Amino acid sequence: MMAFGIWVLAVTVWHLYHGTLPQAFTMGAIGLAALLANLASFGLLWGFRGGDANMRSAWICTRNDVVGNAAVLLAALGVLGTGTGWPDVTVAAIMAVLALQGAVVVIRQSLGELRHRRAVPIAAE
Repeated sequence: MMAFGIWVLAVTVWHLYHGTLPQAFTMGAIGLAALLANLASFGLLWGFRGGDANMRSAWICTRNDVVGNAAVLLAALGVLGTGTGWPDVTVAAIMAVLALQGAVVVIRQSLGELRHRRAVPIAAE
């Protein structure tokens, strides 16, 4: 998640620097297909959202993807309506922050689980 967040920020800065304009139709079509796929995953993972770090990571990634896909659809409408790339840049920044925040949550939980595991002696078999 952290690598994805950093990548999105880097690509966003690159597009800002070069002044590229995204294709609203392509954004909308891909955003809709991704939203439908991620909603299916979201439904499957709902019952496991409070699990260990691995399940929590899968849940957070899927949740962020659903939010991101919906935001991409809104950005596509914004790009179409304004003729500028600013709606896309705004959504990209939000998605990057979500990914980075999710990565921090999972890293903190993982470290807590590792500390707890070391504190609890494992019984010999």
